[in-house]
Amino acid sequence: MVTMEDVQAAGERIRDMVRETPVKASASLSALAGGPVWLKCEHRQETGAFKLRGASNAVARLGDVAGVTTASTGNHGRALAHAARQLGMPAVICVSRLVPQNKLAAIEALGAEARVIGASQDEAFNEAYRLKHDEGFALIPPFDHEDVIAGQGTLGMEIIRQIPDAATLAIPLSGGGLLAGVALAAKSLRPDIRIVGISMERGAAMAASLKADHPVEVEELETLADSLGGGIGLKNRFTFPMVRELMDELILLSEDEIATGIRHLALEDNEVVEGAAAVGSGAIIAGKLQAAGGPLVLILSGGNIDPERHAEIVRGAK
Repeated sequence: MVTMEDVQAAGERIRDMVRETPVKASASLSALAGGPVWLKCEHRQETGAFKLRGASNAVARLGDVAGVTTASTGNHGRALAHAARQLGMPAVICVSRLVPQNKLAAIEALGAEARVIGASQDEAFNEAYRLKHDEGFALIPPFDHEDVIAGQGTLGMEIIRQIPDAATLAIPLSGGGLLAGVALAAKSLRPDIRIVGISMERGAAMAASLKADHPVEVEELETLADSLGGGIGLKNRFTFPMVRELMDELILLSEDEIATGIRHLALEDNEVVEGAAAVGSGAIIAGKLQAAGGPLVLILSGGNIDPERHAEIVRGAK
């Protein structure tokens, strides 16, 4: 399993490849949550999402390969393309038809190929596996990989350094790479810290897998939190057991609650984020999440939302 020593090594390895992102107090959410709420602004990472941490750590540990590939809902693919370009490697990012066009364009702008395959992340993975076996590419999955999890864990170390009295971390939950890494680091430094995972009601594979007590497939549906879509893999080795062990609570949100979170962060905190990053805000406003026993930290995991779609959502609040 991934260890705290792996996370600390990743922090040294990617020090010059990623940004330390700021934290910001939210007066409006603090009033609603009944205690201090801090926003960890990881959407200000260079590629617009936390995924750059794990992708950079994984690519930096590769040897001689033909290139790198993955299947992604967008943000991991963009991060992998960026890391590959930094190290002079070709990259082919396999995506499903559900991935928004703005995320495809961002991948291609980094010099990688965005290859659209099928209607689900699982179908896109089939092409990534073919590239691995037939063409010698290194396949770096978006979450269930030791180096990816360790890289995401550097975010947990950063949060505890910036807000040492944090009592609760609210973490967007999809395949579990972010929650597994952040929770490992945070609980290694602060064993009493509370970890809350938040996902959408529509097609949340990790939530269904935890309920079944083993990885299961779910239908991938369109959702405002598109970055939280996709399966966790029936042969999941790392993130499923780590999430099951380290997460203290799971919250699921409706599409309206996610939209409300996006609007609130835009209108009250002047932060433009995608649906996955707004789940913490949406949970507070829905009365599902409180700041209990000390500061609550919301990870704003990404800001890669189509500007026109964001404007439509925000106008819905008026």
